[in-house]
Amino acid sequence: MKAADQFHVGLVVDDLAEASAELSAVLGYRWCEEMGAAVHVTLPTGDTVLDLRSVYSTTTPRVELVRSIPGTLWEPTAGSGVHHLGYWSDDVAADSADLVRHGYEVEAVGTRPDGTPYWAFHRSGTGPRVELVARELQPVLDQFWGAS
Repeated sequence: MKAADQFHVGLVVDDLAEASAELSAVLGYRWCEEMGAAVHVTLPTGDTVLDLRSVYSTTTPRVELVRSIPGTLWEPTAGSGVHHLGYWSDDVAADSADLVRHGYEVEAVGTRPDGTPYWAFHRSGTGPRVELVARELQPVLDQFWGAS
């Protein structure tokens, strides 16, 4: 992983519309359409399906607002703190293993039907939460951001 691969900062909020409106009014951000779906997620407690919803800014530096899900890692951070730093990854499994070697616990992994991870969240006791996103999704997201 490299600092240059960092592409967004994620904030968890209770209300996507309210938070995006506030950031638009105060800081001039513009937003894509809301995206999300029921997603199979592997958590330390086992596999589950969560309704993950988010909205990305079309304005850079890019911000992702994620709708909160009580009882999961997607709960608002006190004081509107940063929830995660998002990084492109050429190999999510290898980068995840490297983060684990550096003391970052696996919090959640999204996998394809064949079991290959395409995103993962990690957390350390002292550093920020890190989201890895498969770089192969970059053209899809670039197109999505440009279309909004």
